Amino acid sequence: MKIKTRKSIHLFCLLVLIVFISACSSSSKSSGAADENTITVWTMTKGLDEFVTEFEEESGVSVEVQAIPWENAHDKLLTAVASGKGPDVLQIGTTWVAEFAEAGTFLDLSDYITDYDNLSADNFYESAVETTKFEKQTIGIPWYVDTRALFYRTDILGDLGYPNGPSTWEDMIEASRQLADRGDDQYAIDLPATDPQFPFVLAWQFGWNYEVGEGAANFDHANFEEAMKLHHLFYDEGLSQTGEGKEFFQAFEDGSKPMFISGPWDIKTIKDRAPDIEGKWDVRLMPKAENNKSMMGGAHWTVFHNSDKVDQALDFINWMADPETQVKWYEANSELPANTVAWEDPILADDPMVSTFGEQLEATQPLPLIPEYERLGQELLNTLEQINRGGADIDKSLETYRNEVSRILGE
Repeated sequence: MKIKTRKSIHLFCLLVLIVFISACSSSSKSSGAADENTITVWTMTKGLDEFVTEFEEESGVSVEVQAIPWENAHDKLLTAVASGKGPDVLQIGTTWVAEFAEAGTFLDLSDYITDYDNLSADNFYESAVETTKFEKQTIGIPWYVDTRALFYRTDILGDLGYPNGPSTWEDMIEASRQLADRGDDQYAIDLPATDPQFPFVLAWQFGWNYEVGEGAANFDHANFEEAMKLHHLFYDEGLSQTGEGKEFFQAFEDGSKPMFISGPWDIKTIKDRAPDIEGKWDVRLMPKAENNKSMMGGAHWTVFHNSDKVDQALDFINWMADPETQVKWYEANSELPANTVAWEDPILADDPMVSTFGEQLEATQPLPLIPEYERLGQELLNTLEQINRGGADIDKSLETYRNEVSRILGE
């Protein structure tokens, strides 16, 4: 009896073990198959999880989207780099490229591009492609782009003889002085005082360029100083308000600030927030000094350096870079296509305001592709704040800024 019971127990345990091994094997195979057909994507843009369902259906690849708020994204990426545990695909803003590329975050895509129809540099704006390069590597593929242009009230500027807006900075100064002379609390333009990119844009228009090898000496050039003095003129003469003042879109609607410089997203915002001035405002190219260059912004798709799903990741990026996909993304999110063929679609080509941004994108320049760029930009804003609001001497303040740049760059 005991022997029979012992044999029964042994047989039962053996059967349990076989079932367990079989289940583990089945689970392992199932999990592996799922893993092979699943990629993780980190993005700072809302709505991607619903948008990619078409790709999932076409490719059979599942896309796990994690949306990260911009304010948390930098620290999360740093943690991923430090741990080596990141997504397969991640979005990167153009101003973060150099910093994270230097840290080895991205896979070099140089040897993969020719294998995919939509990844060729010829498909995109030249300046956008420049922002994907770091030390001869291609670390990403342009996804969407943005730039800055001049929004203006056609009715108010038309009364001053500028129905198409001021085309040069000389015209801008003349028109602005007339606008400020209208009376108390009347200004000309709301300059982007908190945008670290704008001072660089202004300097480019005066013929200045940042040369990586020159370091702090870049900011000792006469045309850079000329641009900063122009910036100060608008505050010194009361053409632009020092301080926040009236709510931004209210000031544009009531005409107390009939011009501002911003990106394409504000087309929709004005239509939604200020419907009473429909037909009384427009967008034009940036005013010209030596040129009318603006900045090339936007975001890229990149592959995390140790992803084991490179093929699937690049299939996804190739799909996102397709002109048809890019038009659909614009329709869903109002973010401008990086693929120039997409701009031939009537939804973009037949909208004169959006087309203006498309034209401005042809006259853009990438921001300095150095890891320290954001610190240099923020420090320049602090310097201009001291000049414009604190009354600090321009020459002395710019000298102090150059010293600070030298310290930041470790010269």
